[in-house]
Amino acid sequence: MKIAFDAKRAFHNNTGLGNYSRFVIEALLKYFPENEYVAYSSPPRPQRENFYEKLMPFLKTPPRGAGGLWRSWLIKNDLQKDNIQIYHGLSNELPFGKMPSGIKTVVTIHDLIFERYPKLYPFFDRIIYQLKFKKACQNADAIVAVSEQTKRDIVDFYGINPDKIHVIYQDCDVAFQEKKSVEAIEIVKNKYQISRKYILSVGTIIKRKNQLTLVKAFQKLNLSNYELVLVGGKSAYQKQIEDYIQEHNLPNIKILNKVPFQDLPTIYQGSEVFVYPSVFEGFGIPIVEALHSGVPVIAATGSCLEEAGGEGALYANPLDYKDLADKILQILVNKDLQKQLIEAGQKHVQGFSAERIAGALNEIYCRLIS
Repeated sequence: MKIAFDAKRAFHNNTGLGNYSRFVIEALLKYFPENEYVAYSSPPRPQRENFYEKLMPFLKTPPRGAGGLWRSWLIKNDLQKDNIQIYHGLSNELPFGKMPSGIKTVVTIHDLIFERYPKLYPFFDRIIYQLKFKKACQNADAIVAVSEQTKRDIVDFYGINPDKIHVIYQDCDVAFQEKKSVEAIEIVKNKYQISRKYILSVGTIIKRKNQLTLVKAFQKLNLSNYELVLVGGKSAYQKQIEDYIQEHNLPNIKILNKVPFQDLPTIYQGSEVFVYPSVFEGFGIPIVEALHSGVPVIAATGSCLEEAGGEGALYANPLDYKDLADKILQILVNKDLQKQLIEAGQKHVQGFSAERIAGALNEIYCRLIS
């Protein structure tokens, strides 16, 4: 088969959608090398080309002067000229209008959080998302949802036939599966001035991710021999957290922005417990990163995080800091529970292997052109 991808995020986004896009393309390259692949995107910045080294041979860039219209409209001409059979939009969208004859389309929908929580998004962003996501779902020959929760949302909000939607979970970068030495962990702890045992949370610091509730839970526990470490991109919400920390004199809390990717696996593995209190997610890839890292996990009820964590996590009400504090304490004081969660987590993430995911995607592609 000749398969093409909307690879904009793969070459221009170093987190979330970028990680997913790279993971999918690299998994298919490894397990189904008999297919021919094309990754359509504007070129990455020259200083970042080494980061995308595995994908660079498959990159096809837009014609000179095509501009922003290429991805949404003009790319269809290239797909036809390149004899593409399958076009997969990896990040929630497809080109507008009818595709050329003989080209089947697949779109991955990661979440519809902007539909559930519209007030969290600027008005015009929300309108654009609604237009792109809904049209993509309506026009695609097949839809990949990254969780059962996302599948339900696609059906509920857009009225899409559930038979058209395939739930295929996602895995994280293999770097999280590589065991780090005690020395490596100490070096990274020193780098970020982490001097105690620590509870970790990783995720963009925005209101939906709910880190302030975790701060309140940590405050309630009053653990003088532990630190709470929040890692993630900064937003206006961080100021609210910082003000709370200062007002209540909570010195054992660190917020780390702009942590390079290469440090993340070590930061995970050095932690005592990983907590992900997000109110709502499409999947929750940091949970999978923590499970691969061999760390006990606490996640929030109410969306799809039980799918991501399975039996490798405890679950708390994200709106109840006392419940969150109780779950953290349960893990910290119970070595048997720690061991049980880690073992269950290692078993659970086997279901997210690159080989399984690539196989499920390849099966969809085969069905579409058979």
